[in-house]
Amino acid sequence: MLACRIKGKRLEVVAKAVPKPLPGWALVRVRLAGICKTDLEILRGYHNFRRTPGHEFVGEVMACGDSGEAGRRAEKRWVGRRVTGEINITCRGMGLRVLCEFCQRGIPTHCARRRVLGIMDHDGAFAEYLTLPLANLHAVPPGVPDECAVFTEPLAAACQIVAQVPAAGPGAAVAVMGDGKLGQLIVRVLAAAGAQVTLFGRHRKKLELAAGRGVTTVLLPKRPPARGGRSRRRFPFVVDATGSPEGFAAAIGMTEARGTLILKSTFHGAAHVETWPIVVDELTVVGSRCGAFERALELLRTGRVDPRPLIARVFPLREAQAAIRESQRPGVVKVLLDPRA
Repeated sequence: MLACRIKGKRLEVVAKAVPKPLPGWALVRVRLAGICKTDLEILRGYHNFRRTPGHEFVGEVMACGDSGEAGRRAEKRWVGRRVTGEINITCRGMGLRVLCEFCQRGIPTHCARRRVLGIMDHDGAFAEYLTLPLANLHAVPPGVPDECAVFTEPLAAACQIVAQVPAAGPGAAVAVMGDGKLGQLIVRVLAAAGAQVTLFGRHRKKLELAAGRGVTTVLLPKRPPARGGRSRRRFPFVVDATGSPEGFAAAIGMTEARGTLILKSTFHGAAHVETWPIVVDELTVVGSRCGAFERALELLRTGRVDPRPLIARVFPLREAQAAIRESQRPGVVKVLLDPRA
């Protein structure tokens, strides 16, 4: 099969053997894969990952790794089905009998032994095939096209905000910092939940993609304000999806006293941030990562969230490096890879 691997700060496409699924695992043929901010940070050195990146995907189950009666049951249930998959490979997915403390407590996304698809210790979706535990798979509803299903993982991450901070739902005034890939999904999820959402960004075309969906947009100046400065307009709930240390600092300044700041950004390197406003204003800071795929797939199935307008371009897998360059161009939101092309 063809697969990408990281070489330096670039992607190269190589030929390699199709992976064999372990017992309790599936071999998935990738139909579409999405490039996200985390993938770009990995190319800059995030997690020091040097394998096949990519964790947003929709695919088709081709085979299961079990034999005997268990294998026949798994094949009957999964082979030929369109699926997407959770990215954290945990104790149960690895077939371990003794669970770590986090898996025992029912929070497997923080499994002490976890591997993460395309991010940490497991090859990802920028390839023709990938493997995942059957426990990670979610069937894609028949009416959801591939171009929507490929957004399930980041959409689930956006849903996690309301799951962690329910008060940011109906009627709440919420500011979202960052008009990029994840920010676009976050404002759609929050608007669908009934929040009064204001999206702040630096790209007029990206802001236009969110306008008219129950979201107010504000175009920020290209030059960010001085660190530690307070915004004239402040909100009880602020979501930082900028993917930059400067955005983190600005988000702190935009959160009102005793407000809640939700961090969705990941970036390589350290952030120089003044922490005194967190103490003086008694802010609650919430880190937010993976969310429930069931909720994301339901939003896609009902059409309450349609992410297809965010797709700028689809590249064949063999043109992965060109796709990376395209995804970094100003004004571009989502670029997909199609291993079948």
